[in-house]
Amino acid sequence: MDLRIFTEPQQGATYDTLLTVAKATEDLGFDAFFRSDHYLRMGGADGLPGPTDAWITLAGLARETKRIRLGTLMTAGTFRLPGVLAIQVAQVDRMSGGRVELGLGAGWFEEEHKAYGIPFPKERFARLEEQLAIITGLWATEAGKTFDFHGTYYDLTGSPALPKPAQRKVPVLIGGHGATRTPRLAAQYGDEFNIPFASIADSARQFGRVRAAAEEAGRDADDLTYSNALVVCVGRDDREVARRAAAIGREADEVKANGLAGSPAEVVDKIGRYAEIGSRRIYLQILDLDDLDHLELISAQVQSQLP
Repeated sequence: MDLRIFTEPQQGATYDTLLTVAKATEDLGFDAFFRSDHYLRMGGADGLPGPTDAWITLAGLARETKRIRLGTLMTAGTFRLPGVLAIQVAQVDRMSGGRVELGLGAGWFEEEHKAYGIPFPKERFARLEEQLAIITGLWATEAGKTFDFHGTYYDLTGSPALPKPAQRKVPVLIGGHGATRTPRLAAQYGDEFNIPFASIADSARQFGRVRAAAEEAGRDADDLTYSNALVVCVGRDDREVARRAAAIGREADEVKANGLAGSPAEVVDKIGRYAEIGSRRIYLQILDLDDLDHLELISAQVQSQLP
């Protein structure tokens, strides 16, 4: 079971804060540092000092870290043209020495689009399908050849399909709760399927749908990695759990029910139950980015207990 650190910088974080957390992620032995791709805070957070761009952040971290994987959950397809995104991700992959992964989704938060003048089309899922075809097609095109794509929303002619990533294949993450189209896209383009903030039962059902879609597409369902993203709140005792839950505006019992919360032993046990239904990777949503002691506790008493 891989444990990855997942941050939500739109809630309020500077690049320096993210760099500190990324370095702690590396030093403490976690597998990866991921971040959301949003430009507007959600809920009651003040969002200060303002948003940071996901791929600019990851470019900086690519040069400041050495081991951890870096990526997004999820880059919004509405934010970037697919050809531009393919260039950006390939460049950051080279800057990192081949440690980048691309989580790509359709985009959903209409308010942030209004706030920053970003178009919010109705046909986002159909656009996402073309975006995936273009990005993976550009990367897969042999050097010296060109790539063409003529779709409903995007048209590429004679693209040199450059630059290439450092990795032979940048892992692509597809995620979500959709019962039909999402599993189909994961089966066609995904290296990993991620379900965010879902119960064990709901995760099992969605993993089953993705596995079935993969087999229907003629693909071995075990080719994909299945993962979860869950809020985490670990404490040495009940008081510490309650303090950490309050710091992120949550109740301890609610986080225990809907995420990973409690003592290290309780969290290890719940991670084990996700593992039983096929999850091989957990993205730990860290909302209090100043609490590095939290990361140290998870590393020492949760991660160390996992197979």
